[in-house]
Amino acid sequence: MRRTIREFEEYVYRSYTEEQWGKGGERLTFLHSTHPYLSLPKYSRFNKKYQYPYVFLNDEPFTEIFKTSIRQLTDAPIEFGLVPNSMWSVPDSVNQTVMNEKMSEMQSQNILYGGSLSYRHMCRFNSGFFYRHPLIAKYDYYWRVEPGVHFYCDLDYDPFLFMQDNNKKYSFTITLQEIPQTIPTLWDHTMKFAHANNLETNFLRMFGDEENGYNMCHFWSNFEIASLDLWRDNRYQAYFSYLDSTGNFFYERWGDAIVHSLAAGMFLNKSEVHFFNDIGYKHDNFAHCVDDGIFGKCMCPEDTANFDYGWGSCLPTWNEFPENGVRWDFKSNGDQIIGEEGRVVSKPEYALSKKKSSSPKKSSKSSSSS
Repeated sequence: MRRTIREFEEYVYRSYTEEQWGKGGERLTFLHSTHPYLSLPKYSRFNKKYQYPYVFLNDEPFTEIFKTSIRQLTDAPIEFGLVPNSMWSVPDSVNQTVMNEKMSEMQSQNILYGGSLSYRHMCRFNSGFFYRHPLIAKYDYYWRVEPGVHFYCDLDYDPFLFMQDNNKKYSFTITLQEIPQTIPTLWDHTMKFAHANNLETNFLRMFGDEENGYNMCHFWSNFEIASLDLWRDNRYQAYFSYLDSTGNFFYERWGDAIVHSLAAGMFLNKSEVHFFNDIGYKHDNFAHCVDDGIFGKCMCPEDTANFDYGWGSCLPTWNEFPENGVRWDFKSNGDQIIGEEGRVVSKPEYALSKKKSSSPKKSSKSSSSS
């Protein structure tokens, strides 16, 4: 189904402050909803207790009717903001003739959202811009929610404090494989970036290896609770800038879920990523919900199977990946150093001259800070 720009531009944010909750810093929940007047009541499983403010963003001003309708649905504070054109447009560096040809080709192949420009804007915005919006500058954490999602479990604790207290930077409920035709060169470009910047990783091998390449696994970003410092980190911003320079958010159909997942693989340890097993969730035809019994907190749908171990799920890959990670370091000469034994694999196709290498320094608000 082809969706309009407006369907991918309505974003809802929720936050709470130090004064309200007695904890340092502010936290933010980022919700994305096509029809918030249908979706907001679903958050009664969580927000009825915390009353987090909502912030809506759109590329065109919201109507007063829309604002009034939203305000009638919640007692929580609400803000409405505008996404600037610079965050939701085709860059001058992109050849739009080529872009349109590529989009038509993907649409003719019936690739999901293959012919949608609005979807590409959404993915690029979520990959590199939402955390830079002025309304988001003061926040530390966010929660994202997509149109038409369902939540099946009562949540009686604060996930933001859980993330903060346990040094978690990113979280998910569903992890699955991507459509290969949408990202034919993304892994290759990620490898080039890793080599150019001499990255040292121990979580990236959950997503691939030197022999087989990318396994297509990713965390489904329509549900995200994460630290904004992960994306504000200079390393991530350099990664996004490099990917954006290729034009392949438009020539191909790179999704923000893949970009976020590979970034987590490069910049985080597994211990900094959390699987919210106790949050029952459904998006499209995929659901995660664990039946905890008739006296439990979840009411899982009888007509939707738990996807955790279904075909295409990457949860087994997550479960099997070592908690302490696996070393996978990259050198600008094309060498890769693997495992505790330091096995060296040479990839000369990734060897770059020093003048092409940029080594971003870690920002003061780094994702690995406590």
